Amino acid sequence: MSGEKNPRVALLLQALDQAYDRKSWHGPVLRGSLRGVTATEAAWRPGPKRHNVWEIALHAAYWKYTVLRRLRRPEEIRFPYAGSDFFLRPEGAPSEAAWRADLKVLADIHRDLRASVAALSDARLDSVPDGSKTPFVDLVLGVAYHDIYHAGQIQLLKRLREGG
Repeated sequence: MSGEKNPRVALLLQALDQAYDRKSWHGPVLRGSLRGVTATEAAWRPGPKRHNVWEIALHAAYWKYTVLRRLRRPEEIRFPYAGSDFFLRPEGAPSEAAWRADLKVLADIHRDLRASVAALSDARLDSVPDGSKTPFVDLVLGVAYHDIYHAGQIQLLKRLREGG
């Protein structure tokens, strides 16, 4: 759907893009904050029982998935891991293959979410999906804000790990 027909949807897509993988005035976006991070760096914890970058990346994927489920029929999509919200990572020693696989989960879910938002009409944005109390527009904006929040959190964890 074009931005001319659905300018609110176009604005939501811009928010998703600028929070996840497109240049934005506010600084690092989620994907950018993860660029160049190794599995060992992603597995580093600032303290006991504190989340690491890897867990935050998968957490972001999970919440994109929850919004995607509201946009599509729940039976059409499944999160690849059992559980919800935060997933303990790594499982065992950090491996680059496992880290890249979880980054692919994030990228794939983001791509599917973006496509589902693009298929919406402006008229549908204020409706509330089944099983929710929140309109589509607020779900999509919320997941974009969530990406920005965690991009900043990841940047902070990277600095802490470096000792600065």
